[in-house]
Amino acid sequence: MAQTTVVVPEVGMTAPAPTACPCPGSLFPYPPPRAGMAVSRKCLRAAQAELGAGMLSGLVESMRASSPTHARAAAALAAGVDDEHAAWMAKHPSALGKFEEIVAASKGKQIVMFLDYDGTLSPIVDDPDAAFMSETMRMAVRSVAKHFPTAIVSGRCRDKVRPPAINELPLPSPTTTTAAADETKLTEPMCACSISQVFDFVKLAELYYAGSHGMDIKGPAKSSKSKAKGVLFQPASEFLPMIEEVHQRLIEETKHVAGAKVENNKFCVSVHFRCVDEKSWGALAETVKGVMREYPKLRMSQGRMVFEVRPTIKWDKGKALEFLLESLGFADCPNVLPVYIGDDRTDEDAFKVLRRRGQGVGILVSKHPKDTSASFSLQEPAEVMEFLLRLVEWKQLSKARLRLRRQADA
Repeated sequence: MAQTTVVVPEVGMTAPAPTACPCPGSLFPYPPPRAGMAVSRKCLRAAQAELGAGMLSGLVESMRASSPTHARAAAALAAGVDDEHAAWMAKHPSALGKFEEIVAASKGKQIVMFLDYDGTLSPIVDDPDAAFMSETMRMAVRSVAKHFPTAIVSGRCRDKVRPPAINELPLPSPTTTTAAADETKLTEPMCACSISQVFDFVKLAELYYAGSHGMDIKGPAKSSKSKAKGVLFQPASEFLPMIEEVHQRLIEETKHVAGAKVENNKFCVSVHFRCVDEKSWGALAETVKGVMREYPKLRMSQGRMVFEVRPTIKWDKGKALEFLLESLGFADCPNVLPVYIGDDRTDEDAFKVLRRRGQGVGILVSKHPKDTSASFSLQEPAEVMEFLLRLVEWKQLSKARLRLRRQADA
C-alpha cells in the first residue's frame, strides 16, 4: 500500500497564479457586439436567452452537486461510486486517522484554530435559525480556545454567533413590565436575531469572531477589566444601506418560492434553499439573479444549500484568516500552524490561502467527494468535535510531559 505523506507544511508547493476579482458586470456576462458589427436586436435577444438558459442550467447542476441528498448518496453507493469515494479519501485522508502526523507538523509552532459554524460546529438543519451548537461541542470549542488562539469564521452576522459584551446589550424597554423584575424582556433586536438566539449559537466570549464571511471581525478584550474592545474590522461598511435594500427586495421577490428563506447577515444576504423543492431551484436562482442585475456592486456566490449576496470587494474568509493571523502577530511567521476546518465553498478561499502560504492544515467537513483545496477531511460535526477534543488532550499531555522534564532537570 502506498504511504500517504503529511502535506503540512506543504513545502515546495507552487502558488497558483492569482486570479483577478471579477468585475461586477462579469457575473452575468452578455457581451455587446464589437463596433461596426451589425446585429439585429432579435438575434441578440435570442443569443442572450440561449446563454442565460445555459448559465441557469449550469447553476442548477452546481446546486445539485453542492447539495447532495441522502437519496442520491445512497444511489451513488449502490451504483458502485464508493471507489470514487475511496480515491477521494486517499487524496484527502481523515484528519482523525492522520492526527499524529498533523500534531507532529506543529512541533515548535503555535497552532491557531479557525472554525466555520454551519455544517462544522453545528449540523445543517432545515431552519437556519435552529442551527444551534450542542453543549458538548461548545465545551470542546471552549477547551480548544483555552490552549490555542481560536476564531469562528462564519457567513452569519457576527452578532448572531458572538455573545455581546454586557455594555453592548440592548436596554430593556421602559414600557415593558412583567410580574417579576428579573424577567424583564430585552426588546431591541440585534441584526434580526433575538438575544436568546445570539447566546444559543456560540456563547463564548473568549474567541475571535469573523462574521459575514470575514467582513465583520471582532476579538476579545485583553482582560475582563480592560475597556479595550479588541480587534474590530469592517471593510464593507459603506455597503450596509445597499445590503439592507437588497435584503428587502429578495424577501419580496422570493416569497412565491415555497420554502425559500432570506437571511440578513449584515454585510451579506443569504438566500437558503434547504426547504425548497428541487423542481423550484431554477426559478429561485433566476429570481435571485434578476434582482442582482440591478446591483452591479454586489455579487452572488453559491454555498451549501444557499446563495450568498456580498459586496464585490476583494474580501473573503481567506482574507479574514490572513487579517486575524496578522492581528495575532503571526504575519509572515514561520512558527505558526493555522488549522482551518470548514464545510462550504466559501471556506475554499481559506484553504487556498493555506496552500499559497505553504503552511497550515485545511480540513474539509464532508461525507461526499468534492473538489477542494483542503488537505484532510472529516465527515460531520461529530468528527470535528472528536478532533478538537483529541487536540486538547494532546496539548494537555504535552504540557504535563514538559513539567515532568523540568522537574527532572531541576
